[in-house]
Amino acid sequence: MRRILAGATVAALLLVAAPAGAAARPDRLGWLAQQIGRQTLPDRDGWAADGPGTTGGSAATADRTRVVGSRAELVAALGGDNAGNATDATPKLIYVDGDVDGFEGPDGTALDCADLADPGYRLDAYLAAYDPAVWGRVPPAGPLEEARVRSVANQTRQTQINVGPNTTIIGLRGARLTGLTLMIDRASNVIVRNLTFVDARDCFPAWSPTDGEAGNWNSQYDQISVRRSENVWVDHNTFTDGDNPDSSQPVHFGRPYQVHDGSLDVTHTASGVTASWNRFTGRDKLMLIGSSNTVGPDVGRLKVTLHHNLFDGVLQRLPRVRFGQVDVYNNHYRLGGDDFQYALGVGVQSAIYAQNNFFTLDATVDPADLLYDWGGTALTERGTWVRQGDGAARPVDLLAAYNAAHDPDLGADAGWTPTLRRDPVLPAPLVPLVVGPLAGADRLPM
Repeated sequence: MRRILAGATVAALLLVAAPAGAAARPDRLGWLAQQIGRQTLPDRDGWAADGPGTTGGSAATADRTRVVGSRAELVAALGGDNAGNATDATPKLIYVDGDVDGFEGPDGTALDCADLADPGYRLDAYLAAYDPAVWGRVPPAGPLEEARVRSVANQTRQTQINVGPNTTIIGLRGARLTGLTLMIDRASNVIVRNLTFVDARDCFPAWSPTDGEAGNWNSQYDQISVRRSENVWVDHNTFTDGDNPDSSQPVHFGRPYQVHDGSLDVTHTASGVTASWNRFTGRDKLMLIGSSNTVGPDVGRLKVTLHHNLFDGVLQRLPRVRFGQVDVYNNHYRLGGDDFQYALGVGVQSAIYAQNNFFTLDATVDPADLLYDWGGTALTERGTWVRQGDGAARPVDLLAAYNAAHDPDLGADAGWTPTLRRDPVLPAPLVPLVVGPLAGADRLPM
């Protein structure tokens, strides 16, 4: 039964969901919801099973088992004080019921970006002041930039929800976390499951005129951010921008006004993360593993496993890796469009082991461009299959295709072999058949 509930077998399709309209009290949850809420990461299921493993809030007592349906209730369940909740190590089991909105004020009223803006900040004034034609290509400075920074601090206090150690956050059917970031910082042993993350928008993006040849707008808020933490399991979630995609944003200073950052970023020496059976759809930046090229404390860290995830209509960082040993197997990638950039980013001292992944590509995407060299030297890649356009699925050596089209070549040995895999690796042609029906939120019988 445990293996079925983990969502790793086709038999999970036969499980019947609990009745609609879940009650607002833990004692009224169905038996399956109670069992799944206390589920721990199975042994050997990726890097999050390393060391002590990942148990989350499975040991939570009755008084720390909550069903929440608002931002205020979520903060209360996590400890009561958002600023201090990151240090609350008491086991906590939190079920999310309905839509929890990060832009919900203390009295339940809906807030917008104007409510969070510092009195000294206005976007039109900011654009006029820092237009490169006027300001030049140097970083913004002065009162308007300072007001933007204060505005960011206001939004961080409102929409960044701090999670402490020994916590499970799991969604009942239809649960959504909208406009917020789950910040897992110095908070090991955390489980996040069965949630749809929607539109973690940044009201006050930063203009970075030296980022790239033409500058870029950069946003601060990920949907989940894992920092300085170990043993984190992110499973059966859906990540989307909803009806507010970056493609719909305006262009300022000749660059897209990007209001979203990553879906699931693992940075600042974090390690021991397993991301399984998730669905990433219609987003730009997905997953950054390692935030800096500086050789230092990240060396030997940033160990992440990605298996049985669906990357659907997304553009880059699938993932982009620095330093870490990252196991990428049995994932399905459905990619295309003029804005697509790359899938696997091979960064400084990265060690990606990519095995038996399946790529469904439109006719515009060349398999040679699925890899991108961000300063790395090698990866291990084997067992890849590709279906391009209307063509038949076929095995493709992605590394050979990349090396034939790009210089310098990437080496073929990442220098390690994964051992933390619970089940045998599926043949790549079976991956779309299994991952499509089972990946994402609302696939568990909650």
